[in-house]
Amino acid sequence: MEAGIRLIVGLGNPGSKYADTRHNAGFWWLDRLASRHAGLFRSEGKFFGEVCRIAVGGSELWLLKPSTYMNASGRAVAALANFYKIPIGHILVAHDDLDLPPGALRLKRGGGHGGHNGIRDISAALGADFWRLRIGIGHPGDKADVSDFVLHEPGRAEAALIEEAVDRAVPALPHLLKGEFDAAMRHLNVRPKPETKNVSQE
Repeated sequence: MEAGIRLIVGLGNPGSKYADTRHNAGFWWLDRLASRHAGLFRSEGKFFGEVCRIAVGGSELWLLKPSTYMNASGRAVAALANFYKIPIGHILVAHDDLDLPPGALRLKRGGGHGGHNGIRDISAALGADFWRLRIGIGHPGDKADVSDFVLHEPGRAEAALIEEAVDRAVPALPHLLKGEFDAAMRHLNVRPKPETKNVSQE
C-alpha cells in the first residue's frame, strides 16, 4: 500500500470551449473516476485547480484538474503535492498522447515530455519521475497541424475509441492505489484492435 498512487492529475484546459477537445482527455478520465466513486470536484484557489477527494477500498485518493491552462500545469500539481507531502513517485498524470492511436493506453513511470507542454511544465516543477497514463488521440500526420489538432474535438469514431479507453482505465484504479503497477500495466497497455485504427475524422 505504501508504494501506491495518492494523487491523480488529469491534464486539460479549463472552460467549456475546450471541454470536448482531444487535449482534455486527461480531464475526461478524472471525471469518470469521480463519477464512479461518488466524488465531486470543487474549485480550490490555493491549488490552482479543481480538486476532488475519493475513497477506494479504504484508500484516500486526491484528484486534480489544473485550471492554469496546459502550459502552467506544474504550478497546480506542485501546490497540492507539496501541501499534502505527496512524493513524486505517488503521483500519476493522465494526458493525451499524439504518438498512440485513439483507443490505446500506456502506463509508464518517468521519461521525457514528448513535446507535451503539460508534462514539460510538471517535470520542470517537480522532476520527471512521476507515473503517466498516456491516452492515445492519434496524430494529424503533419507536425505543423498538431496545435490545431489537439485543440479541436475528435470525429465521432475517434471520440468513441477515446471514450472506450477512458472507461477501460477505470478498473485499474485499485491496482494503482496498491502499488500493483505490473498488474495495472497488463490491464492498461492494450492497443485497439487493427480494424479500429484507421478511423474517420468526420
